[in-house]
Amino acid sequence: MKELFTIGEMAELFQINIRTLRYYDDIGLLCPETVNPETGYRYYSTKQFERLNTIKYLRTLNMPLEKMKQFFQNRDARVMEQILEDQLLATRDQLAQLQNMERKLTRRLEQLRYALNAPMEEVRLVRLPQRPVAFLRRQIAQGENLEYPIRELERMNDLKPVMFLGKVGVTVDLEELRRERPTRFSGIFVFLEEEDNYQGGAQQLSEGDYLTVLYSGTHQESAPYYRRLFADMEERGLVPAGDAVEITWIDSGFTQDVSQYVTELQLPVWEG
Repeated sequence: MKELFTIGEMAELFQINIRTLRYYDDIGLLCPETVNPETGYRYYSTKQFERLNTIKYLRTLNMPLEKMKQFFQNRDARVMEQILEDQLLATRDQLAQLQNMERKLTRRLEQLRYALNAPMEEVRLVRLPQRPVAFLRRQIAQGENLEYPIRELERMNDLKPVMFLGKVGVTVDLEELRRERPTRFSGIFVFLEEEDNYQGGAQQLSEGDYLTVLYSGTHQESAPYYRRLFADMEERGLVPAGDAVEITWIDSGFTQDVSQYVTELQLPVWEG
């Protein structure tokens, strides 16, 4: 029976990269049986087979190499029990994070599909649920870049840095809405999701009936669509119930093509 195996033979036997074996040697995780002092060639014996097989198994469990070294330095069933238990807890934590990510991705995809497929420029009366938000009341000129207020909102509410795609909105108060052309917002907010684990003081966008309209464009093109909302509101015998909400579902975060931008106006109403 063959007693020594070259690093290439070892790599082929265990379907592992030669560079990986060299790295394991460098960090003291798996050292060869002998090294030719003249050539530097590494040679492995069958003694290393079980150890490498254990390493490969533990790698499938995503175990850190440092923990593997700890085990091999104090090889004991109780040590392995503790290492596996720690890794199980870490895996459960990673799984919870992945599930959170899955829910976030699902929600973003649903919002994007809503914006892509919803009828444009059609006024609708819809019932919207109460929606938790982190809110910053501040006068913002309509043409102002919203990135700075967003960062201010993030800092003042101790929000973790996140991609706010599909989560940011602005409000417009009734006095401003009654102008021929609204020129400023009364506040900016970010929708809060359960997965955000937000610990601050959340505010709520009220549950209720809203007249809504989606259009291709930005906040600065809202004026004619507000006129349509108010005209429809009067026809239905409704009155405004609070500040309007504007959400740009598709903007520069999604596309470079301005013609693909989609903004929605939501005007809370009740029977007059």
